[in-house]
Amino acid sequence: MSYETLSASREGPLGIITINRPEALNALSNKLVHELISALAAFESDEEVRCLVITGSERAFSAGADIKEMADMSAVQMSMSGHFFPLWDRLGRYPKPVVGALSGFVLGGGLELAMSLDVLIASETTQLGQPEINIGVMPGGGGTQRLTRAVGKYKAMDMILTGTRIGADEAKALGLVSRVVPKEAYLEEAKKVATEIASKSPVSVKLAKMAVNKAFEMGLSDGLDFERQLFYLLFASEDAKEGMKAFMEKRKPVFKGK
Repeated sequence: MSYETLSASREGPLGIITINRPEALNALSNKLVHELISALAAFESDEEVRCLVITGSERAFSAGADIKEMADMSAVQMSMSGHFFPLWDRLGRYPKPVVGALSGFVLGGGLELAMSLDVLIASETTQLGQPEINIGVMPGGGGTQRLTRAVGKYKAMDMILTGTRIGADEAKALGLVSRVVPKEAYLEEAKKVATEIASKSPVSVKLAKMAVNKAFEMGLSDGLDFERQLFYLLFASEDAKEGMKAFMEKRKPVFKGK
């Protein structure tokens, strides 16, 4: 399938989505959002794809929402259109792991998109922030919730109320990104991480992702119960039997996602 605002391709077990609106620093237009949703759906239904990578350009992963589209919208129009909110809903339920390859500007809706992914690899040039306050609005795609959970109340308040950006190293120290690498290596590092994830059991990866995500929604006791139920469930999978058998036989397991 061809797209106007992004490209989507297969590299072995990986699905690669590259946001491509260089003239707008990869701003999240309505069209881009719906093309992202379409690409995600296509890769979800492809059984050969075990992990995704979403990236932009070296200059910008995404500088945020397309303000030109939003500037004249009323509250009713915004709520009825949904704008980019369907994308967050789609990513929140997405079963396959998604690695973000970040570089340059990761701002506003771009940071909200990144925080909806599972593992974040950042170039040393990455700048992250929620600058919506500077144009008289606030984060509306999960920024106030996910950023607070990632960096804590006081740093989140600082970033959101002042619009301050942080660099990649500070983001890593705060737990907002997974790894920081030189700018020439960020995409390859993301693909390397995604390939490693793709080599694991698709069943255990899917359930482990579910359990980690639930940690942000449940109390500890309920979360532990949920984790235990998924752990027991994995013992009904062929992959678990294969993994333990391969370990005892000192060989590499062959996972089939069953």
